[in-house]
Amino acid sequence: MESIGILESNSIAKGIQAADAVLKAADTTLLYAKPVCPGKYTILFYGDVAAVSAALDAGANVLDTNMVDSVVIPRIHPQVIEAINLSSEPEGVNAIGVMEFFSITAAIYAADTAAKAADVTLMDVRLGIGIGGKSFVVLTGEVAAVEAAVSSGMAEGEEKGLCVTSVVIPSPRKEIFESLM
Repeated sequence: MESIGILESNSIAKGIQAADAVLKAADTTLLYAKPVCPGKYTILFYGDVAAVSAALDAGANVLDTNMVDSVVIPRIHPQVIEAINLSSEPEGVNAIGVMEFFSITAAIYAADTAAKAADVTLMDVRLGIGIGGKSFVVLTGEVAAVEAAVSSGMAEGEEKGLCVTSVVIPSPRKEIFESLM
């Protein structure tokens, strides 16, 4: 997957219309288009950078004032998609990092930045369903790597004022790790 685009709307109806515009505007493939709490709609799609950029622009034009957040991430880290699909189970956990955001889009670009910043494993990118529209990223690795990744990821969300908080937990208890799976 070369590039991913994300549009987040505060309107479900406009979100559905924007998803249609995204797919009609350029050669992209839809990964995810769903309503999320609290009454938002999120669209994730992929393709080459030019197609994703054109599709995002078309969707953004439809959303207009209903857009919460958007981003095109070229060369997205493969772990991000695995973590969205909850398909990553790391071995040997020395630390757990959690980054929490007010938007789904912020979690995805923070996860990509974190995965590229340090040698960590993304465990989960939770996309706002059943958690009040917030999102969070869980990652693991050596303590120093987790700290560096969380710091880099949170910096992405802070630019747009979408960060809630973050933590790094060294030597987490086994039960904490199990509760996250």
